[in-house]
Formats: sequence, C-alpha cells, structure tokens
Amino acid sequence: MNSARDPRIAIVGAGLGGLTCARVLQQHGRSVAVFEREASADARPQGGTLDLHADTGQAALRAAGLLDRFRALARPEGEEWRVLDFADAALLAHQGPSAADGRPEIDRGQLRDLFLDSITEGTVRWDRAVSRVTPLPDGTCRLLFGDGTAEDFDLVVGADGAWSRVRPALSHAVPGYTGVTFVETGFDHCDTRHPDLARLVGNGSMLVKGAGRSLVAQRNSNGHIRAYIALRTPEDWHVAAGIDLGDQRAVRTHLLRMFDGWDESLRYLLSNNDSGFTNRSLYVLPAPHTWEHVPGVTLLGDAAHLMPPVGLGANLAMLDGSDLAHALVAESSVDDAVRAYESIMLPRSIEAAAGSAQGLNHLVPAATS
Repeated sequence: MNSARDPRIAIVGAGLGGLTCARVLQQHGRSVAVFEREASADARPQGGTLDLHADTGQAALRAAGLLDRFRALARPEGEEWRVLDFADAALLAHQGPSAADGRPEIDRGQLRDLFLDSITEGTVRWDRAVSRVTPLPDGTCRLLFGDGTAEDFDLVVGADGAWSRVRPALSHAVPGYTGVTFVETGFDHCDTRHPDLARLVGNGSMLVKGAGRSLVAQRNSNGHIRAYIALRTPEDWHVAAGIDLGDQRAVRTHLLRMFDGWDESLRYLLSNNDSGFTNRSLYVLPAPHTWEHVPGVTLLGDAAHLMPPVGLGANLAMLDGSDLAHALVAESSVDDAVRAYESIMLPRSIEAAAGSAQGLNHLVPAATS
C-alpha cells in the first residue's frame, strides 16, 4: 500500500459531502479523485434551498476556505418562517431571521458550484459510474466501473447518496420508506407573476399543516418558489387512486380533492404551478445505522445516514467530508484516520437521525382517527 503521506483516495459521488472532502484534502496538498455517474455538472437540477448551520455546514465551509464566498451568495433573510392556518391562511406563528451567525439559505446548485469551482480541474471524473466496491485482503479497495474497468485505491469513500453502490461493502442496510411522500412543484418570477403567493411565503419558508398532509413553500434565488405537498400515504398512493403520475392534470385534480376545505390562497399551490408535479417518496436508513470497520472503505452523508429532509442532511454530509479529510491529514495511516473519523461520525449520525425523525413528524402530523 502507498505510504500514509501519499495515499490513493477515491471519492464516489460529486455531491456536497464528497466535494467538501475533496476540497479540504487538496487544501492540504493531498491528491484525490472524485468519480461521478452523471455526465456533467449540469446534467440535472440540484434541488431547492438549504439552510447552513453554524456548527455543521458553515464549519465545513470555513475548513474548506469558502465561508466568505458562501456569505456573498447566501440569503440571511431566507431564515424567515411563516406558519399559516389551513382553513383561512391566517398567520399562526412567525420567526424572522436570526443573528449574523444564524442559518442563512443558499440554493443547493449554487453551493455545489462553489465547491466545483474551488477544486483542481479534472478532480471530478464525470460519467464514471461505479457498479461495485470490493475490499481487498491487503487493506486496499477495488472500484469496479460500469464500463467493466477497475482501479485500486488505499481508500474508497462512499459519498454516493441514498442508493449507494459503496455501502454494501460495509453494511447490508437498505433505505426504507418513511410513510411520507413529497410532491414537488415550482413557481417562477413570483413577485411579478404570483404576488399573492409571494406575500404568503415571505422571504423564507411557509408551512401549513393538516391531518396527514402539509404544504411547504420555500423561497429560492431569482424569484423562484419551490413547493412541496407533503402526504402521509402509502408509497403507491397514485396506483390506488388510479392515477398516472405522468398525467399532470389528473395529479392536480386528485391533489385538489385531497386539500378540499383548505383556503383557496393555499390551494393556489396546486392549481397555478409553473412546473409539473414530481413525486418524491422519502426514504431513510435504519437508525441507528452502524457497521464494523472495514479497511480501505468508509461512507459519508446520505450513504452513511440517510435521514428525512428536514435541514440536517446536507449540513452533516459537509461536516462528514471535512472531518474525514482532516483525519486523513492528521493521522499516521489511512486506517487510523478512518477509525478516528467513524468514531466521531457514527455517534453523531445516530443522534441526528432521531432528531430528523421527530422533525418529519412535526412537519407532517399523522392523521387522527
């Protein structure tokens, strides 16, 4: 195996956690390769807005030397939360932005681009899908790619999300359905095209809760509002309803029926959207999710601790990436570094998983009998 001074490190997945790890390693003069199955950085939309916490996401940005660039893009006003009554859209609770060290918002795509622009050109190997990972007897690890080729590394880091191809090298765990589905949609140029909706949502997020269903809307940059129709429902709800998810008119009609009795200003989210409806079933890994240490391979982010999307996942992934990179720089061997990292990350993720489960229950209360 290579010396600890120059280990061969591969990161599978060019998401926020993997890119944080790569950036911090390169700041310390370490070589790293990131393998990503997508063909390019703009192969697909990167999702909505993220609030970055001072002790996790912002701490990782500071370690990566990117905190000032983040602050230039972030929206502190996006911390605002408005909770409305479903029957008449009356304001029930309001929370404004906090102090300077709060949780400013940034579009996920903007944040990812910030990392991509900061790492050495060629670090990310696009269109390199990993099919399997095999730990080897000498403590190294082999990456098998979709095109049939293979490469060996001293460490393979699984940063490849919910359906990780790296995870099976460490754990038999697979994600399970939470009982909650988000149906996502969006609104463009809201201040001019959808001014009443813009007023309801405010500068940050709006939440409206009912029995077994909720509406969440969030400001993104450039006047865009992203909305989520959150449902406690069987995963195949559309099958039971006889709906083809590709039939947008049928989906709209069914959702409007589900939200019958809600204020018309809130039902506007279902009837006047600019983008289509996208069905997103929410999955989580079993909690606690742990594994016996295996030399040459580890996990970070959703690959290690997939949780409901209530504000912790991206923050923890970035902190994982920063912590792993720092351990690889500080420890005398790759194996010592991974053990040190896992001793911090795994207990932290167990606590966070419990908090995220509670957060999802708060966001989408169970229907009462």
